[in-house]
Amino acid sequence: MSDGDLPDPRRHAYRPDLADARLEGLIAAERYVQGEPRQVIAPSLPLRREPRPDSILETEALKGETVTVFAESEGWAWVQIDRDSYVGWMPSEGLSASIIKPTHRIAALRTYVFLEQDAKSTPLALLSLNALFTAKAEEGKFLALEDEGYVFARHALPAGEVVDDPVAIAEAFLGTPYLWGGRTSIGLDCSGLVQLALEAAGFNAPRDADMQAEELGEPIDCERGAKLRRGDLVFWDGHVGIMRSPTDLIHANAYHMAVEIEPLAEAKERIKAATGSEVIGVRRLPRILAAAEKLRG
Repeated sequence: MSDGDLPDPRRHAYRPDLADARLEGLIAAERYVQGEPRQVIAPSLPLRREPRPDSILETEALKGETVTVFAESEGWAWVQIDRDSYVGWMPSEGLSASIIKPTHRIAALRTYVFLEQDAKSTPLALLSLNALFTAKAEEGKFLALEDEGYVFARHALPAGEVVDDPVAIAEAFLGTPYLWGGRTSIGLDCSGLVQLALEAAGFNAPRDADMQAEELGEPIDCERGAKLRRGDLVFWDGHVGIMRSPTDLIHANAYHMAVEIEPLAEAKERIKAATGSEVIGVRRLPRILAAAEKLRG
């Protein structure tokens, strides 16, 4: 099998010495393993290209998400994130072999876990949008977590409940610093913003812009007169943004080093001047379009 025929290593766990048992017969490796389920117990965990803290950040997994561990070495686990199949190295200390089904997810941009049912008590952790947790009881204005601490109940939703408008979620991130590989309200990149916003609306989006350009929604041919709508995804080579309106784009970008709203015409001109890249495609998710039309009344 030539390199061009190999499964995408970003979403398939294989290397010369070890591979996911599901790839046996497709990939040559010294041995194959089934992998073991683990759950993220840290507020977020970096997934890196190599097992060292200075390696490039590929993506992040949030509290409550599950991964499959194929190998561990010197405090690092080689994993595949179950949500989007991304493969890389995570710090083992942030993973637990005890899997607890989440009951809620964070619906605010970010919120604290407090030691007690009191906003003046000690904050234990900061959870970002879409982090998952298990609540054992509702006590006053707070949800008591199964492991430790309390979350303000109005900052959470039942785990299966979704929002209608992912664009409003993207707008909430305005001003958030740009961070390559980031997936939290502390820092994120272009495809991370799209993935988080769509996830809040119930779409299991892939992680990277090229994957999103191939797999999300339906292609829209603007060259033949199709008009852009709120919620449309606009793609360049290695970049993506969400249309806030027929004319304005919201995107995390390294020019502003933040999530910013920018007229699409200006973004197209600026990106072409800087990189030579033109828009390579527009994708539309029908359910998002329907929600946008409903919001317009």
